[in-house]
Amino acid sequence: MNARPLNVAVIGAGPAGIYASDILSKSGLDVNIDLFERLPAPYGLVRYGVAPDHPRIKQIIVALYKILQRGDIRLIGNVEVGRDISVAELHEHYDALIFSTGADTDAPLDIPGIDAHEAYGGADFVSWYDGHPDHPRTWPLEARQVAVIGVGNVALDISRILAKHVEDLMTTEIPANVAETLAKSPVTDVHVFGRRGPAQVKFTPLELRELGKQPDVDVTVDEEDFEYDEGSREALAASNQQRQVVKALENYAMQEPEELTASRTIHIHLFQAPAAILTDDAGHVRALRTERTRLNGDGTVSGTGEFRDWPVQAVYRAVGYAGSPIEGLPFDADRHVIPNAGGRVLGDDGEPLTGIYATGWIRRGPVGLIGSTKSDAQETITNLVADANAGLLHATTEDESQVGHDALLALLDSRDVPYTTWEGWELLDAYERHLGEEYGEVTVTGGESKPRERVKVVARDAMTAISRSTEVPDDLIGQPDPDRVPERVAHRLRD
Repeated sequence: MNARPLNVAVIGAGPAGIYASDILSKSGLDVNIDLFERLPAPYGLVRYGVAPDHPRIKQIIVALYKILQRGDIRLIGNVEVGRDISVAELHEHYDALIFSTGADTDAPLDIPGIDAHEAYGGADFVSWYDGHPDHPRTWPLEARQVAVIGVGNVALDISRILAKHVEDLMTTEIPANVAETLAKSPVTDVHVFGRRGPAQVKFTPLELRELGKQPDVDVTVDEEDFEYDEGSREALAASNQQRQVVKALENYAMQEPEELTASRTIHIHLFQAPAAILTDDAGHVRALRTERTRLNGDGTVSGTGEFRDWPVQAVYRAVGYAGSPIEGLPFDADRHVIPNAGGRVLGDDGEPLTGIYATGWIRRGPVGLIGSTKSDAQETITNLVADANAGLLHATTEDESQVGHDALLALLDSRDVPYTTWEGWELLDAYERHLGEEYGEVTVTGGESKPRERVKVVARDAMTAISRSTEVPDDLIGQPDPDRVPERVAHRLRD
């Protein structure tokens, strides 16, 4: 063991990185932990991957806030590994690196027409309505009828934001540019498609029930979509949560026609596998073609050869997230994860790379919720502690004065990287809350007045200026840095 404390860098300040840092801080090791984040604000997908009206977002953020507020885990924001500093340089300054960069892009969906003008990745739409600083500030909401492919909570979030009346979002932190665009949306119908049945959908009960509580928005499910085989019955017997989901779906299906009077409707279609996106001669979406499926007995489905075309003018895929490679690290391009064994990152030879670890979705793929994230972090940290106790962990520099927090910040300062800190986040947090107070109360559907808790600052330079107590630009929305905009959405940048 080293005589000095172990110095560990955790890269990615979402739930996975924060939980890993928390577990490491309580592991019994004498350790200094720096938590790096490429954005000026922490919380990862909780801030930039969940709808602003998500029913559990506040509770998750409160839990993460309490961990970072202690002060023993030091946040270093607005630093992008591979851009501002390399993996090799980080390892010079730290004895171990833990990568928890999550999954921020859409999993592919290989069907004809997926490259049509109005065929969008759900993750990109979420980034837009959540005010991600590195995404374009505009979104083309021109369709009256929309298809959403996928039956997980992201699909529910997307459907809810598309269907919800904008005044009912104004109590949230939704940015002004997003509200302005949503207010002009002509949408009347959102169709959600899943290829399997009610016993296999990935919704969670609370989110599914909340879907039907939006003012002037109906939710419907076809009674013909309730079929069960032996595999389905086994799944329901094993999971109370899945039984609650099915009950919620059945309640939507049992509504009487005279109850369905809203101006906007979310239609949930099961046993419908996406087969193709149909376009007109100009390449614009005109329909989604699906194939009816049937259960095979074990909960899986097969196609029936029965196809149907659903008139829509836009298609959003929400079939899962995918991780992105990090320069200087191995990457499994098929699974979109960093290859690892128990959180120990594996090199091209299949052997662990000394002092390099992974946790969360970049380790196992985008499956599981907070419980799985904590379990991942526990296993990764257990292996890190074992390696530390075996004397395997050490920074690659031979100059001990260059190990740790102060030396790393000096390097960032020498490169004029405007990094942010936890104290800076508290300044930005207070600033956004003040914007909410200044906005005043809003009138929601039905005439009730409610306060705004916060208004999100979008522009990276504004977030950074507020966090660093420098001059704040007048435009808090701004435009993204073109060099940071993902190539897949760069075409949406407008002058």
